[in-house]
Amino acid sequence: MKLSTSLMAAAALALAAGAAGATELRLSHQWSTSDVRHKVAQMVADEVAAADVDLEIKIFPSGSLFKAREQYNPLTRGQLDMTVFPLSYAGGQQPAYNLTLMPGLVKNHDHAARMNTSPFMEAIEAIQAEDDVMTLVHGYLAGGFAGVDKCITAPEDVEGLQTRAAGKAFEQMLAGAGASIASMASSEIYNAMQTGVLQAANTSSSSFVSYRIFEQVSCYTPAGDYALWFMYQPLLMNKSTFEDLTPEQQEALTAAAAKAEAFYLEEAKKEDADSVKVFEENGVEIDQMTEAEFNAWRAIAKETSYKNFVEEVPDGQKLLDMALAVE
Repeated sequence: MKLSTSLMAAAALALAAGAAGATELRLSHQWSTSDVRHKVAQMVADEVAAADVDLEIKIFPSGSLFKAREQYNPLTRGQLDMTVFPLSYAGGQQPAYNLTLMPGLVKNHDHAARMNTSPFMEAIEAIQAEDDVMTLVHGYLAGGFAGVDKCITAPEDVEGLQTRAAGKAFEQMLAGAGASIASMASSEIYNAMQTGVLQAANTSSSSFVSYRIFEQVSCYTPAGDYALWFMYQPLLMNKSTFEDLTPEQQEALTAAAAKAEAFYLEEAKKEDADSVKVFEENGVEIDQMTEAEFNAWRAIAKETSYKNFVEEVPDGQKLLDMALAVE
């Protein structure tokens, strides 16, 4: 009996030692657990757990560990291991990142996928590496326009309208088209339209649905074959943390990331399609942007947003040209 007890104690000790040897990574993001960006993070965590390489990813959703815009610096310092993060949020630290939320650089999701594997993205990742950051999962989410009284597809459609834009570069382009700009969070669009403060808005497909904007507008221009608003929102990791993992752990993480990236692309397309259904079901007119209208917007962006970027960012013209070169 004593021998059996001793064996059991030894087994328990070995188990505890094994558990203590497991590496835990902390992953933070700002979204709810129903959001696609959380699902991407969860897929990586689940796949890594299934690989059984003594690696655990603990997810902190809804800004519970770090606030939405305050995740990049902790990541660079190794205080945070991973984050799903709109890269343009760190445009203050690295102005080149502002190109990842720039009107007209990405036309549609398949174009976004090509952007992710382009020399342009390699240049962005080289800048990340300077901050000890690397991309694990690439991903863009798209958005569109909605108008209270009319459709917004061409630049002339916003002339004289009080318009909300998603990001500084979009505000510059819309102002160039003759719109008056009202800066506010996407969560404030509904009330602003309801009270007559706002006549048009530009935001993500998911925000249009989650904030029930369809109750306040007559026309919706979704992200289709042509869309102006694409925001790069990758899953990032501290580079040194990744390099400190065992080869087996790195391999498991890389394999999980590849699976999650394919999922992210399909879900991003699905969010756009689902938003169209919701607006249609609520009696809102749907109007698609044409190639000619897309090019007209881009022409204005070149004279406003692009011009300002080039003036403000070292090597800005080179980076912009690399982005525009992706077909």
